[in-house]
This record gives sequence, C-alpha cells and structure tokens, in this order.
Amino acid sequence: MNPAGNLLICERWTIPGAWQFPQGGVDAGESLEQALYREVREEVGLEAKHYDVIARRDGYRYLYPVHARGKKLRKHGSHGQEQTYFLCNLKPDAPQVDVNQKQREFRAYRWILPIEFDLDWLPNFKRDVYREVMRDFFQVEL
Repeated sequence: MNPAGNLLICERWTIPGAWQFPQGGVDAGESLEQALYREVREEVGLEAKHYDVIARRDGYRYLYPVHARGKKLRKHGSHGQEQTYFLCNLKPDAPQVDVNQKQREFRAYRWILPIEFDLDWLPNFKRDVYREVMRDFFQVEL
C-alpha cells in the first residue's frame, strides 16, 4: 500500500487484463518473510528497505480448476495453493515500481483503492480468496 492508501496491482505478462497482487512461491529453506522480500524484488524491483510489513494472515486456499478433459490442473506438482498474504506500507522515499525485471511476470502496474478492485480481473477459482483478503485486510466486500 502506498502512503495515499492505494494498493499495488499488476497486470500479468501473459494474460492481458488479468490484474493481481504480486505473489510467488517459497523456495526450499526460505521463511515466508524471506520469500516475500525476494518475490517483491524479483517482480516489481522494490527492496525490503522500501516498505514495512504491517500485517500478515494465512490460511487462504484455492484449488485449480478441472480441465475440459476431466483432469485436474496441476501446477508445480500440486492441485491448488495455500497462501499467506502480507500487507506492506511503501515508504515515502521508495523508488517507483519497476515491472521490467529480468524474468518478467507483469506488463503494467497500477495503484488503486481497495474498493476499486474488480474480481473480473481474476480467474474464477481465485475470486473467493481475493474476497476474503479484501474483507480481512480492508473491510471491503467485493
């Protein structure tokens, strides 16, 4: 979240119109916080010194959808994800977000108010998690 209270959302590189929060997996041997710092740096170019973690909540889960052939989609060897969300405050002197990273995941970014988030930006199987996150962190019902 920036000092004005806006949330960072990023448009997926491979799926135009698909906006989401920066996210990523936890590598072997990493704590959740270490993964947060690495993923934010890799995806949007911000170092840990540029923001403060002010909240953390876990227990969010979703399952991948079933393919048309009746098989469940598997990604990274699993049928779904368990997620932890962090709320971070961007420091006023932080540099601009930069999505032009070496392994590019996003094509663009925007800062929006929590009430401006649109669930239509997400695939159906992720919408319930985002509803919970927006309610839990911002008391916003989507």
